[in-house]
Amino acid sequence: MSGLLKNREFILVAVFAVLTAILYFIPTEFDQRVADNAERCRAEVLSVDNSDIDQFGIVKTGPQSVTMKVLDGKFKGKIFTGTNELLGQMDKDKLFVSGDEALAVITYDEQGKPMFAVPQDHYRIDLELTILGLFSFLLIVFGGWTGAKALFSFVFTALVLWKLLVPALLEGVDPVWITMAVVAGLCAVIIFMVAGLNRKGVVAFSGAFLGVLTSCLLAIYFTGKLHLHGAVMPFAETLLYSGFGHLDLTRIYIAAVFLACSGAVMDLAMDVAASMDEVVRANPEITHMQALGSGIRVGRAVVGTMTTTLLLAYSGGFITLLMAFMAQGVPLMNTFNFVYVSAEILKTLVGSFGLVTVAPFTALAGAFVFIRKNN
Repeated sequence: MSGLLKNREFILVAVFAVLTAILYFIPTEFDQRVADNAERCRAEVLSVDNSDIDQFGIVKTGPQSVTMKVLDGKFKGKIFTGTNELLGQMDKDKLFVSGDEALAVITYDEQGKPMFAVPQDHYRIDLELTILGLFSFLLIVFGGWTGAKALFSFVFTALVLWKLLVPALLEGVDPVWITMAVVAGLCAVIIFMVAGLNRKGVVAFSGAFLGVLTSCLLAIYFTGKLHLHGAVMPFAETLLYSGFGHLDLTRIYIAAVFLACSGAVMDLAMDVAASMDEVVRANPEITHMQALGSGIRVGRAVVGTMTTTLLLAYSGGFITLLMAFMAQGVPLMNTFNFVYVSAEILKTLVGSFGLVTVAPFTALAGAFVFIRKNN
């Protein structure tokens, strides 16, 4: 029996390995928007000229001339001088100094002759890949085969979001429906990948899906009641002005609410399902009500810290906004009534609703699935 389960698990991993490879190589409609006469490469900043930059307090505007040497790609070894335009926006501006490495974009003509080069930003790809490699190494060393499956589900999730969900949203597919479908699929892949094709996986998936569905319904209802809109999301207006004015930002915001809490919901569902599985294994004669009570007690122990996790995660992203309001002496009532703060409150509370409900949902599913043989 154990060998059969391992074979089924291996087949499942192999199937999704193939799907992951397909997702990686499959093109999207929006890949064609990338200019094909531009080379993106790593470049070393040799010198800079800041003489044309104007400074007003802490804000800097104007062009910075950057001389750089290309370190890779078809123009490797060549030296270019480009312009780094400072817009006076601290969240977007970057200032280079000699010795920096930049992500340079070199545009060339039909004959392949370079026309101009732009130092787009500081080069971060190598370090990001190093961090990802270290994370992968530690996950596999600590988790073994289970850690490898978790890493695999991590990669699969990233590809699904980038290759399926984001293009579908840009094409105008209803954000709530497509996101719910994607979340349901990811719940199934991640949970069954980690737990295996067994009763524990079925219980965890059932509880997670019902928890996410609860968050979705609450987000739909309260977003309208609170008069919130999707323009509160970062770069929302930029998206509209990029030729996508037909998109419904409010529906995208609703989808983002339950998408953001789905990971924590899956985590809690798996905790409750795994605990109930161990309880039933230790006491095969347990009744439905006893199993249900056991699952609910486990959920109570976990849900308190999980809801706090959501609060810290969301508030961390807007800590400077809260600081600005406090520094300016804005009354607390005005702060909580502000649209940006209200949007984060909705995310936190609706996500917490999903967490609170996922425990009894999972326990209820486990009370029947785990001990069905006693009926």
